Amino acid sequence: MTNANNASTGKTAQEWQVSGLRQSAEILVDQWGVPHIYAKNEDDLFFVQGFNAARDRLFQLDLWRRRGLGQLSEVFGANYLEQDRAARLFLYRGDMKQEWKAYGPHAEQLSKQFVAGINAYVDYVTKHTKALPLEFKTLKYLPVKWQAEDVVRIRSHGLTRNLSAEVTRAKFACNGNLQLDEVRQTLSPKWMTKLPVGLDPCLPEGILRQFTLATQNVIFDKQTMRITQFESPATLPSESRASNIASLNSADSEQMEGSNNWVLAPSKTSTGRAMMANDPHRAYSAPSLRYIAHLNAPGLDVIGAGEPALPGISIGHNGTIAFGLTIMGIDQEDLYVYELNPSNPMQYRYKGQWENFIQRPENFKIRDRADQQTELLFTRHGPIIFQDHQKHRAYAVRTAWLQAGMAPYFGSIDYMRAKDFAQFKKAMLHWGAPTENQVYADIKGNIGWIPGGLTPIRKNWDGLLPVPGDGRYEWAGFLSGDKLPFSYQPKSGWFASANEMNLPKDYPYQQRKLGFEWPHPARYQRIADVLSQNKKFSIEDSLRLQNDVLSLPAKRITDILKRIDISNSPDEASQKAQRLLLQWDHQESADSAAAALFQFWLSQTLAPAYKELMLGTHANIVTSMPDMTRMLNYLDQPSQTKQEFAKIPDEASKIRDQLMISSLTLAYKMLEQTLGKDQHAWQWGQLQKTVFAHPFSKILDNASKTQFDIGPLPRGGSANTVNQSSYRLSDFIQLNGPSFRVVVDVGNWDNSRAINAPGQSGDPASPHYRDLADKWAKGEYFPLLYSRQAVEANTRQRFVLVPTK
Repeated sequence: MTNANNASTGKTAQEWQVSGLRQSAEILVDQWGVPHIYAKNEDDLFFVQGFNAARDRLFQLDLWRRRGLGQLSEVFGANYLEQDRAARLFLYRGDMKQEWKAYGPHAEQLSKQFVAGINAYVDYVTKHTKALPLEFKTLKYLPVKWQAEDVVRIRSHGLTRNLSAEVTRAKFACNGNLQLDEVRQTLSPKWMTKLPVGLDPCLPEGILRQFTLATQNVIFDKQTMRITQFESPATLPSESRASNIASLNSADSEQMEGSNNWVLAPSKTSTGRAMMANDPHRAYSAPSLRYIAHLNAPGLDVIGAGEPALPGISIGHNGTIAFGLTIMGIDQEDLYVYELNPSNPMQYRYKGQWENFIQRPENFKIRDRADQQTELLFTRHGPIIFQDHQKHRAYAVRTAWLQAGMAPYFGSIDYMRAKDFAQFKKAMLHWGAPTENQVYADIKGNIGWIPGGLTPIRKNWDGLLPVPGDGRYEWAGFLSGDKLPFSYQPKSGWFASANEMNLPKDYPYQQRKLGFEWPHPARYQRIADVLSQNKKFSIEDSLRLQNDVLSLPAKRITDILKRIDISNSPDEASQKAQRLLLQWDHQESADSAAAALFQFWLSQTLAPAYKELMLGTHANIVTSMPDMTRMLNYLDQPSQTKQEFAKIPDEASKIRDQLMISSLTLAYKMLEQTLGKDQHAWQWGQLQKTVFAHPFSKILDNASKTQFDIGPLPRGGSANTVNQSSYRLSDFIQLNGPSFRVVVDVGNWDNSRAINAPGQSGDPASPHYRDLADKWAKGEYFPLLYSRQAVEANTRQRFVLVPTK
């Protein structure tokens, strides 16, 4: 065995003899840290994918598995027992034959090979402890081996939505005005929800604690390794549960972890070939959530990004078709409320009779303590997450992602093999979670859009509020995938999605009730404005669009500000602020003074003042930014705001003017205190910064922390620019955005571009741990190489795996 040296020194080699491999295989790591895996058969290919994922991301993989299976306390101690218990509530517990079958004929075998590869590397580092990642050495534990079922039984790592929105909406109902919730979230398509018959909307505080614990990241506390305390999950924004835990602590982040994607037909490109672009927006972390890899064996040659703990590729191309995804707002969750039997709290009322809870015993191994046994409780709808014994109530979650075939992103192992639109569409019919907009492009110039996701059928309610669990509100099965809309060869020559409400006007959405909660469409509007231009687009044009920071909400608000006369204002700050914003081009670049003022004004003074005006004493219920569509409409036409939202006098425009002037003046003065008196020296990037934080760094001193964390990096853009960035309202630290981006030149594959920040590796000692962060911050990319010739020319490390003799 020859040992690998630092990748920056040039081509090196390392050879492993590995049990479980049929034939020799190679991993060629290029200068950007992308592994290109070459095997002689598919079994070996996925074995080596698992081995390589462990080689580069072992601590991340182990943490992913332990968190998902509820095995944290086994190595981190009793303070993680509550999170372990919560996680086990949301494991898939159904029939495994049905589970594997749902993903297609390859699922079980390739998963077995993938985890066999992980386990082979675990064997290696257990025997050669010098190769053990630093995190294991410091925390004094060893990684354990995987079972194939671990890959699919874990459901709590996927993006979920709606449950916390139901709880927040119920708070408004409890306070007597359900319609006030539209200040937080405008429903689209236009819809008026109502309180389900039999529901008491006054829910107990902390009702979602177990659900939040089950779906949050692992948090290390420096002193006690204790889970950091956070605010009541009932107040959390609906889309940030899978984000960095900082959002849980502050409960003030923007609401949506979104994404952008688009496909262009040859008629719209300068290359004469189709083009696919995708930049999914997820929580920032070190290492990156996603991992780029290239898988090559006879019959399969696919490259792109996936999640390191899963086999296959979910975003990229296979040499024939290209594919990319964004979140689609289909509602897959419901909170059920049960009446308990006063004489037997282990029973709940269902269809006029008392029904027993399902009890499942669980054993938890705890570091330095005896094992602990406990029982988890379930109803026919799902796991119990809260019991209120005083009111004789219990609360359970029904979620589509506990059905067979719903392991997040795992469905890509089927569609990544498709060779044409028909095959791709067939594979997407069975896509479960998360709910997605998939775009498609192929070498023949065809493009299309196929949404996917298991959709509950709610015949007698809309899914926007909790419902009684007494049998009156039942899912009537699931909507067949072919009942979702799709597009093939659109006349425009392009298709894009950015999480906006994109159901066609003729779609029977009121009947099917897919979902009514969508983010503001500003990102999509900007993409559509650009792609609708009468020009042919180059690869570079798509790269620029992914990095576009023009804010359409900023343009609309400054247009309103232009109509307000503040020349007689006695406060000079208001006039300075107005002049700065009216001279602005609405580009939220990191070096822009006006962008700094606008975003500070928007999030720190304007939005809070607007919420106070609309909601009065109920304003504290909305801990996130208010709904942007509703707020912009009010600012633009205050007299059109319905009276039931607030007691607004006839002088609506005067009140709006005063709201904008006073909040802008206050923002300007606060910014002077924060960034200095010289407004020309202000920069948006001085406020908004990206930090790629390793969870392990929280238990280190500041000097050691720099080894693991990357940043802070100045950042432009905002939640409503194509180059999306959602920041924490308390300190402007970014929570999520496009750490991974790709633009595929369909047919000229080596001309494709990608970036994955902060780097490909999970090893802080590796040059590939942080080498892409600066390129990403500057909007730069590297070539996503596909041909063997190009890969060989850029190889910096060559690993060879051979079967054990």
